[in-house]
Amino acid sequence: MKGGWVKISSIEASTVAIYFSASWCPPCRRFTPKLIEAYNELVSQGKSFEVVFVSSDRELEAFNNYFAKMPWLAVPFSDSEGLAGLKKRFKVRGIPHLVILDAKSGEVYTKDGVELVDDYGIEAYPFTTEKINELKEQEKAAKDNQTIHSVLGTPTRDYLISNKGDKVPISDLEGKYVGLCFVVNGYGPVVQFTSLLTKIYEKLKEVGEKFEVVAVSLDGDEESFSESFAAMPWLAIPHGDKVCEKLARYFELRGLPTLVLIGPDGKTLNNDVAEIIDEHGTDAWEGFPFSAEKLEILAEKAKAKAESQTLESLLVTGDLDFVLGKDEAKVPVSELVGKTVLLYFSAKWCPPCRAFLPKLVDEYNKIKEKHNDFEIIFISSDRDQSSYEEFFSGMPWLALPLGDERKQQLGKIFKIRGIPSLVAIGPDGKTLTKDAKTPLMAHGADAFPFTEEKLQELEKKIEEMAKGWPEKLKHGLHEEHELVLTRCSTYGCDACSEAGNSWSYSCKECDFDLHPECALREEEKKGEESAEAAPAGYVCEGDVCRKV
Repeated sequence: MKGGWVKISSIEASTVAIYFSASWCPPCRRFTPKLIEAYNELVSQGKSFEVVFVSSDRELEAFNNYFAKMPWLAVPFSDSEGLAGLKKRFKVRGIPHLVILDAKSGEVYTKDGVELVDDYGIEAYPFTTEKINELKEQEKAAKDNQTIHSVLGTPTRDYLISNKGDKVPISDLEGKYVGLCFVVNGYGPVVQFTSLLTKIYEKLKEVGEKFEVVAVSLDGDEESFSESFAAMPWLAIPHGDKVCEKLARYFELRGLPTLVLIGPDGKTLNNDVAEIIDEHGTDAWEGFPFSAEKLEILAEKAKAKAESQTLESLLVTGDLDFVLGKDEAKVPVSELVGKTVLLYFSAKWCPPCRAFLPKLVDEYNKIKEKHNDFEIIFISSDRDQSSYEEFFSGMPWLALPLGDERKQQLGKIFKIRGIPSLVAIGPDGKTLTKDAKTPLMAHGADAFPFTEEKLQELEKKIEEMAKGWPEKLKHGLHEEHELVLTRCSTYGCDACSEAGNSWSYSCKECDFDLHPECALREEEKKGEESAEAAPAGYVCEGDVCRKV
């Protein structure tokens, strides 16, 4: 088909897919091999199927190089009018985009061809609504009648593999609890989770629990799969088996790490226990198999642990009983006991962190002027020592060394999901708040010592402050709509460009915010102008001044 012209009338396929794609688009480059594989399989099975490539490439050479890898047809790159017309007709807003239709009638079967090929592969052929509904019904029936074999096996494979290359029959897992661990080589959160899961797995084996783990690899190449699997003491689905992608859809995979738990009867007990394990660390084995009753035990244990928490229990691990001052001076953790300490999770590569740092330095200095029993510890997520040192050089406080193992432990304890984050620890070593950033932004140094009583007192002041403000007002910078007094966290003021918090005069429709002082300043000017323009005995309303 390549190198020549093909008349449209000579296309005999009953099902035609129009593939909108481009060589410069990473998602397209990832999807095209899948589509090629599906196309070749369908053609080899004698299915009546054709694909027509509609390019969004900018240059002929790029089009030619990309199209050379494809076994199907294409709209000529020179036919710019035809290309534009197809994109307009099918309302293509992004690529890759795959429209599948009936070649004879022109009926569009689906505009979601990319998702269908991703999810079902050639099983979705001929991609009609009836076929997709049939597949969904089959999936529902499979879940209703689920067994460990139906989940992990195929008509041609009834075994799993160990990292030594042994084939282990799936039947060996019958009557056991089975965890399906979705993995990707080199992804930090997965690496950390599998390391923790290994300890729990070994502990459960030690106490005689009937428990097995099966790795479900989403790696694209065998080398990556082998590298990650080598460190795992459990079983895996062989690399390249399409069951892996099927299971990601079957269990509605939302992110990584994920650990699906299947019961001894082969039925799914929990679509993801990874967060439970992450939260409780190595103690999570005591909650196995994570029933409601067992989770209560874990919750009680976590509560007791929090109540016995001290600064040293948080920051001392083996020989790591210090933090760093300037010039890498080691400051013993014991010197911080009895102080209010903020744990500052941050990194130089993070724009919000860089933007927040000057505010934090300013408020830190204000607090230190009045309270010597206060300190901040920088916990870095930087990728290299030079970035860490450069960022830390602008901080007047302490830090953990870069790559310190305590960072991972603290991140789990306080469930750090994003940076910058500030956790406040009181003089007794108990957690005051896992979000000290919000009150610091709202109240500055007045938020110290970050106790619940102090923060409630400040909130009352804010509520009182707003009582005299108008609920709505008009402003010259935003004449389209009225601005409404709104409680909020952090925003940027569209008048002075400074950060704001607590209260804003806001237009949600236009994403417009003003500090109350910026908004009310104009109201005060209006009042002053009115007072100057209206002498005693007159009142001015709108465009008319009249005698009282």
